[in-house]
Amino acid sequence: MTKEPVYKKIGLSELKLDSHNPRLPKSYQGKTDAEIIEYLLLDASLIELMLAIGENDFFPGEQLLVVPDNDGNYRVIEGNRRLAALMLLNRPELAKVQKLKIEKILKETVFRPTNIPCLVFSNEKEINNYLGYRHITGIKEWRLLEKARYLSHLRNDNFSTLNLDASSREIAKVIGSRKDYVRKILVGFEIYKIIEDNAFYKIRDLDDTKFYFNYISDSLNLANICQFLSVEFQNEEPLININKKNLNKWTHWLFEKNNQNRTRLIGEELTDLNVILGNDEATKAFDEKGYSLEKAKELTGELDNQFQNFIKRSEEALENSDRIVTRVKNFYPDAEDNLKNIRSLALKILRTIEEHDEN
Repeated sequence: MTKEPVYKKIGLSELKLDSHNPRLPKSYQGKTDAEIIEYLLLDASLIELMLAIGENDFFPGEQLLVVPDNDGNYRVIEGNRRLAALMLLNRPELAKVQKLKIEKILKETVFRPTNIPCLVFSNEKEINNYLGYRHITGIKEWRLLEKARYLSHLRNDNFSTLNLDASSREIAKVIGSRKDYVRKILVGFEIYKIIEDNAFYKIRDLDDTKFYFNYISDSLNLANICQFLSVEFQNEEPLININKKNLNKWTHWLFEKNNQNRTRLIGEELTDLNVILGNDEATKAFDEKGYSLEKAKELTGELDNQFQNFIKRSEEALENSDRIVTRVKNFYPDAEDNLKNIRSLALKILRTIEEHDEN
């Protein structure tokens, strides 16, 4: 019969990293704490996690999941990054890399937790069963819109007196994230609120449950779309000159469905839209003349560049193959068929080019 896990606060010195954690690369399995910490420090998120804990203390709701070890200590099965952050906050000498960043964190923070909330399981299998429920069946990860709403509330409740840049920095410390990411999400949520305040531009069936906030966050990574919407990240108030007419268009392109239940573009095509919006002729064709995304993109010259790149890469690959062919000992079974197909395709492309030149 499976035993219920026991909540217990355990001294930091009694907690051990799991050197056989499956999340570690194979080359780090069985390594020492110092070697594992060095590996984890190469991921900047550990530094951010140290900052978050040092700023806010260790939240009781984030218990480490542990099992008793043979030497009377406890091995951490879930929460090794948090344990590594705690170890470094208390013993910075463990770090062989990122020493300057850690030194800066120690100067800027006050919390050094040593009595850590844990859930003690009798064996590792019980933890794996628990995690399977927690991450797959049980706790549902927030959608990006829900995360954005939370960050906006956090700013309004705790950092309303700070400007966008400063509040983004403080929130990043709280949640263990990057300032630029928080800033983008906060700006994106303000854009979402404009759309929501306009009743989602009366697009049929569109509401907050069907709105993909990812479309906003992805668009804010694309310069031409930002320019189209007049989002100016270089300003302290990026939305001071927001183009609401173009925001209306952007929303319709992505969410308004035609009689075939299709939108003019989908999220995966935002990079193509970005290319189009960087060309006046293509933008006018897509926006005013109703050209399809693909047809409008042809006006940008992007397809010409793609064609040239494909041909040149193919030529380079064939030249490399020709360079080593005399040293190949065993040709793979389909080599001749592949080469015949390449020859056929090359002749077909050549005929198309010749016909184009004649016209």
